[in-house]
Amino acid sequence: MRVYSRFRCISGLSPKQVASVIFRQFLMVVGRYAESEGLVFQVGEYVICSNKGVCIVENITTLNISGVDKEKKYYILKPLYTSGSTVYVPVDSQKEPLLRKVIDRGAAQKLIEAIPEIPLLVIPNDKLTEQVYKECMKTNDCAELVKVIKTIYLRKQKRVQAGRKVTAVDAKYFHLAEDSLYGELAVALDMERNQVSCYIATVIGELKTGGK
Repeated sequence: MRVYSRFRCISGLSPKQVASVIFRQFLMVVGRYAESEGLVFQVGEYVICSNKGVCIVENITTLNISGVDKEKKYYILKPLYTSGSTVYVPVDSQKEPLLRKVIDRGAAQKLIEAIPEIPLLVIPNDKLTEQVYKECMKTNDCAELVKVIKTIYLRKQKRVQAGRKVTAVDAKYFHLAEDSLYGELAVALDMERNQVSCYIATVIGELKTGGK
């Protein structure tokens, strides 16, 4: 409290505002360090890590593990939606799992607005269905995930209308694609993952009605 009081006397900020300022300054310092070290990602940043989905960069350090190069630096990642899990990715890795930054709010909004225009997947025959889904999932690209979701949604509707059960493959990849896409959009739009589906429906509904 002494530190907060000192800041408050000098700047007139509340304790909560002081904490926010300190955190921003911390990120600036981390950013300068990351640039000097040639790092792509920073501590505290959200990234997409292959099939682990959204992760936060918890640390960037070497590993004191037997058999591991003590000079090699790793991103220490904590999956956002999988508790108790940790992922270690070499900073200089060019192989799986590959990392990328979470899309920003603007990109997320544009993606959602473009959903009606994003095409379905082309599946030559049912034997290749899972292979096509897997290739899309491996890209970690949001538009590809939308293709998977739209394609499976229509396939499910057709099967239900025909009195047939949804295939295990369709059920599996529909769930995986939704979790991956909604998880990233939740972070980008600063909302809970279980709110994303309704938000998408609302945006698309407004587009169809001309925003009325």
